[in-house]
Amino acid sequence: MISSRITGSHEVMLGKPVVRSTRLTVELLLRKMSEGAMAADLLRMYPQLEMADVEAVAAKR
Repeated sequence: MISSRITGSHEVMLGKPVVRSTRLTVELLLRKMSEGAMAADLLRMYPQLEMADVEAVAAKR
């Protein structure tokens, strides 16, 4: 486990860091942010996310 919000397991997405209980990789979400997506955009695109998940991903920048 990487944090309470971001986990990594070889069984899920070949061990890439993902938001817990999802298959959304930190890499994907950071790419979306670098392309201009705001937290509200990510929450709308991926309704399974919570604001704390987005904040945890942003902290990985």
